[in-house]
Amino acid sequence: MRLGYACINMSMPSKFRTCRLRTVEEQGLAKVKEIAVHNLAEVIRVLEWNIAHEIYFFRMSSDLIPFASHPIMTWDWQHDTDILMLTTEISRLRELHGMRLSMHPGQYTIINSPREDVVEKAIAELSYHQQLLDLVGGTDMILHIGGAYGDKKTASERFIRAYNGLSDDIKRLLRLENDDKMYTANDVLGIAKATGATVCFDIHHHICNHEPDADVAQIVTDVFKTWETTPKMHISSGKTSVTDRSHHDLIHLEDFQRLLGLLAGRDVDIMFEAKRKEQSVLVLREEL
Repeated sequence: MRLGYACINMSMPSKFRTCRLRTVEEQGLAKVKEIAVHNLAEVIRVLEWNIAHEIYFFRMSSDLIPFASHPIMTWDWQHDTDILMLTTEISRLRELHGMRLSMHPGQYTIINSPREDVVEKAIAELSYHQQLLDLVGGTDMILHIGGAYGDKKTASERFIRAYNGLSDDIKRLLRLENDDKMYTANDVLGIAKATGATVCFDIHHHICNHEPDADVAQIVTDVFKTWETTPKMHISSGKTSVTDRSHHDLIHLEDFQRLLGLLAGRDVDIMFEAKRKEQSVLVLREEL
């Protein structure tokens, strides 16, 4: 079991950079490359810190290559020698230390939108994540189902059609996650059954959003059946209560033990979605 955290390291601290579109328009894509090279070098620094602290699961930021899916991007970053040197080093560290790398496209990556332009932008964003993950040997790209748009059944059917139209390279990495407001774990499992997709189970989202008669033990068993490799799952603790959707600084021991009980000895990698990032992993390990 690998325990991991998302995007930034607060102990180092890590210093990732981004820029505005106007900056790119004024300074050109050389500015994008400068930032991308810095960000990938920073990933290496974070991974080296993780290795020193025996943390072998990490979610990379979606913003490592600014504007990678934007129409302004004409720089062929996937074949740039400087980029490949850095991604090769990330992949080397990953392989040498048995690390797992993932990404989580942002909230506006919505493939079940009724707007064609939104879907096109979402697919471009997924393609960027897939290309970067392949360069570093990453294994997982997490996606929520999206909105209901007043009719969850129709929106789910629209998601299924869009998913089935994705490239095999994207689908190979894509994992569908239940959310805390709209699509329950059972909803996502139903979509996975229709598409053959893999499901990433988020236990906090399930606690906040589930059917009254939901059998969480059966849900976890069904989630395992969607995986051909070691499953990844998400955990967070509510800021003020177990059903508070806002995330706590840390992961409460009782919340982690609840998930362990549902796993019943089965192996998973667990992503900690806590505000104190790597510290949440270190603290929980000490408590265990």
